Amino acid sequence: MTLPTWRFATKAQAINMPKNVLLIVADDLGKYLGSYGCSSVTTPNLDNLASEAVRFTHAFACTPSCSGSRSTMFTGLHTHENGQYGLAWGPHGHFLTYDHVDSMPKLFNDAGYLTGILGKVHVGPASVYPWAWRRESDSRDAGWLADQAEEFFEQAGEGPFHLTVAFHDPHRDVNSRAGFSNDWEYSPRVKSINVQQSDVEVPPWLTDCVETRQEFVEYYKAIHRFDQGVGLVLSALEKAGLADSTLVMVTSDNGPPFINSKTTLYEAGINLPLILRQPNGPSGAVNPNMISFIDLLPTMLDWAEIMVDNAAPVDIHLFKPSSAPRRGRSFLPILHSTEVLQESKWQGHIFGSHTFHEFQNFWPTRVVRTRRFKYHRNIAWQLDFPFATDLYASISFEGIRNLAKPVMLGRRPFKNYIRRQAEELYDIEADPLEVNNLADDPEFADTLKDLRLKVEKWQQDTRDLFLYRDGASVQALMRYKKDGLQLPDQFDINPEDPSTIGKELVYVDEKML
Repeated sequence: MTLPTWRFATKAQAINMPKNVLLIVADDLGKYLGSYGCSSVTTPNLDNLASEAVRFTHAFACTPSCSGSRSTMFTGLHTHENGQYGLAWGPHGHFLTYDHVDSMPKLFNDAGYLTGILGKVHVGPASVYPWAWRRESDSRDAGWLADQAEEFFEQAGEGPFHLTVAFHDPHRDVNSRAGFSNDWEYSPRVKSINVQQSDVEVPPWLTDCVETRQEFVEYYKAIHRFDQGVGLVLSALEKAGLADSTLVMVTSDNGPPFINSKTTLYEAGINLPLILRQPNGPSGAVNPNMISFIDLLPTMLDWAEIMVDNAAPVDIHLFKPSSAPRRGRSFLPILHSTEVLQESKWQGHIFGSHTFHEFQNFWPTRVVRTRRFKYHRNIAWQLDFPFATDLYASISFEGIRNLAKPVMLGRRPFKNYIRRQAEELYDIEADPLEVNNLADDPEFADTLKDLRLKVEKWQQDTRDLFLYRDGASVQALMRYKKDGLQLPDQFDINPEDPSTIGKELVYVDEKML
């Protein structure tokens, strides 16, 4: 296996002008912010930041689960490329990023930056993510996080830094069925907020019932605490005199912690907030172009003027992973754009993947999202869609499942959430909640074929083990290419007729498509 050689040059350092980075990550926030149209939630600090920054409307997580999503931000690689298939937590802790991957803290360390992370880390191993300043904590005290940030800024001094502040809010309290840790003791700087059930906005992808509103009251309080934390951290940055030299990026790892959102590649699970404030950059702008989370690291490197030779060779031999080249791209050149750019100037589609959440939540899916359409390839479609433990235990799900039949999740029949077809195709413009599956509609046959091919070529390019033919992994079978192995050209093996005779066959090959 040949690994790439990384070459670094920091032009900003050469002229002694630091270009710092502050990455702020919420946990399970989704788009529940005033600046994103939720008028009932109280987020003055984030709304103010959006007024000074660029707000992206079409930013997409690569996967709808905490560890996996963070790993894509920190590596510029999809989870099936970087190895972080699921949660790096508890009994699921053996989901780890491959040892050979060059991560965000490593790249910035090598460029002479002071790197740090505060709060939730949730990726591993530490050797792959070598933050120089690591204050990992389960605390949700926004005051504590702000104090840690202030200490970090003081230590950074005039040198360049890259700091990640990763909040636990507004994630559920995993030890409570309906709680969001609002009864904990916090710094006196962190104020609680009074929320009534009648105040909250239940999203259209979720069913409105008493239990849902009860949980959303607590969810709103946790969002407000996160907002205060952002305000305190930004105040510490300003106090240190570093605001004018720091790129500030705020986002969430995945959608809200409710059924039909988190752990799904539906829009509620992956279409997320992304606010970027660049010193002397545009303010109060809304950018509608499509951003993937694999674009975040290239953008941060671009801002810091860290040049990386990323022409990594691809070793297609099974189980000898090479350092895959990051396919993301910096969106700094299009930061000022307030109109959708042509594909010749910027990407018109993004890809997503999901394989695990917790260890028992195996349900691999791959998607492509264009401006208009969304295509899902559900590899394990013959299995029921699994529940994340905290979502199953939630009182909102208990309330929803016991409503009058037919049980609905927003406008989606519950049975369609649990049992899905091998392929799903949605017209997002006409059907933003992804309810009407067009995969069997002859009118959209060409669209289905085109998007299916896009996904499969992307899977091949990224050496995804879950590109299947006849129920088997093409990548895993690549070792038999020299023997001329052929497979029936179908997704799944037919248990009633497993024969290959009389069926269209394809050779196992990296160019089989």
